[in-house]
Amino acid sequence: MAGHSKWANNKHKKAANDAKRGKEFAKLVKNIEVAARNGGGDPAANPTLDDMIKKAKKASVPADNIERARKRGSGEEAGGADWQSLMYEGYAPNGVAMLIECLTDNKNRAATEVRTAMTKNGGNLGESGSVAYMFSRTGYVLVDKKASLTEDELLLAVLEAGAEEVKDQGEKFEVICQPTDVPAVRSALEEAGIEVEDSDQDFRASVDVPLDAEGAKKVFKLIDALEDVDDVQDVYTNLTVSDEVMEELNS
Repeated sequence: MAGHSKWANNKHKKAANDAKRGKEFAKLVKNIEVAARNGGGDPAANPTLDDMIKKAKKASVPADNIERARKRGSGEEAGGADWQSLMYEGYAPNGVAMLIECLTDNKNRAATEVRTAMTKNGGNLGESGSVAYMFSRTGYVLVDKKASLTEDELLLAVLEAGAEEVKDQGEKFEVICQPTDVPAVRSALEEAGIEVEDSDQDFRASVDVPLDAEGAKKVFKLIDALEDVDDVQDVYTNLTVSDEVMEELNS
């Protein structure tokens, strides 16, 4: 869970049931509505909205749900909520730092449910700034590895678009950049004929906490509880686990 955990260290959680799938749909739809509200309802003129719509389509969110969210956010259709972004900070078991990103239309509900999930699973909420200094917001673009594509070739294609480095993540290459440069890096890859698997921004920790399987289980249990909260969009930690520990967790 060091850095982003979109696909790497949380594979053990990807076998989601229908309830989890429905919750993921709701989060994607919420993101579309907010993107349309903040940048307008035309995906061609709003890169964030365009990206959110692509993510929703990739996750098989029904087209009607996507279009209604876009219209609610842009004001073309009534019923849009007053979504507010909140960030909670705290610690999971074993001193693992956590950032909990929420998007809610009810701050009191969000605070209560996040606090309850933390308390019941061995976590502790902290004051604002208590762990945020350990994290920095980072943009990334994921590319599937191809036999003919090298790390150097990939970096060359995106360097002028603002890419800072390319990391080999096993099954994928990860292009790191500033959050504001994500659309440009993605466009540069597409113009070079390189298929983009995913792109987003998240929080990366400057100091990692390695744990064994027993310790990691406790943290993952807390993350699962937090992600069950409707208002929680993402959970970031500075937990890191080895390949051996991940295999043990997945078995």
